[in-house]
Amino acid sequence: QVQLVESGGGLVQAGGSLRLSCAASGRTFSTSAMGWFRQAPGKEREFAAAITWSGGMSYYADSVKGRFTISRDKTKNTVYLQMNSLKPEDTAVYYCAAALKSIRVISPDYDYWGQGTQVTVSS
Repeated sequence: QVQLVESGGGLVQAGGSLRLSCAASGRTFSTSAMGWFRQAPGKEREFAAAITWSGGMSYYADSVKGRFTISRDKTKNTVYLQMNSLKPEDTAVYYCAAALKSIRVISPDYDYWGQGTQVTVSS
């Protein structure tokens, strides 16, 4: 089992920044990749960013590329999502996810999910 706890969400004005954190505990030694997904009201959950745990390869949705940066601290079992130049359309609940096997990281085939943290961007 892996437990994921997100933090760092909140309300920010357009153009501002936030940094989300996701702390993993439990069976973290088996982690293959971690990702961030988001779900806006009335919309399906969508991929935002992912990172492979060992090699640190990062992947981004086109909608966030150049504005968001995913990183991980293996010593703290934590993954971060630095979000800059935020737009109202970035408003969503952001979910952290962990995969214990090799997966297509942009897909939702992760093994564990956090509870989510709300990000609201005002115009």
